[in-house]
Amino acid sequence: MKKHSGMRPQDIVILLKIAIKHEQAWTMKDLSQELEISASEVSESLNRSSIAGLLFQNKKQVMRQATMDFLQYGLRYVYPQQPGALARGVPTAHAAPPLSNEIMSDVPYVWPHHKGNVRGQAIEPLYPSVPAACLKDQAFYEVMALCDALRVGKARERNLAVEELKKRIC
Repeated sequence: MKKHSGMRPQDIVILLKIAIKHEQAWTMKDLSQELEISASEVSESLNRSSIAGLLFQNKKQVMRQATMDFLQYGLRYVYPQQPGALARGVPTAHAAPPLSNEIMSDVPYVWPHHKGNVRGQAIEPLYPSVPAACLKDQAFYEVMALCDALRVGKARERNLAVEELKKRIC
């Protein structure tokens, strides 16, 4: 068995992509193409997540409650983020659905991206290809934006994000 050298941000991205697929069949090649992450990195990520207890040993099914626990209690400590300078990009955290329907804000948070159409404070995505992958998949976009709400949000935003993530993951 391989040595576990710690989780990486792309591991969360890959786990969430698998989680929203629910019972839909997928391959590593599918994940690689949809997320714009190399197939070898997807394979290594699946190994790390399995060792960490976030994927079943078959590496096909997410341990949903364990993943939810990690997101709720650990994500903001392991992958913290501080809003940066103003940039044009894709809305995230409370500025993106589903939280944008619940929370009003003067300054949105965005992932800097050339196809973005909103100006706001820049938030670095968990992995560089996240904005492009999110523009192709609305369900994935929502869970990634909710994760950013956990990373940068205040208590109310984090609580709303947890509830919405539970609906989508558990």
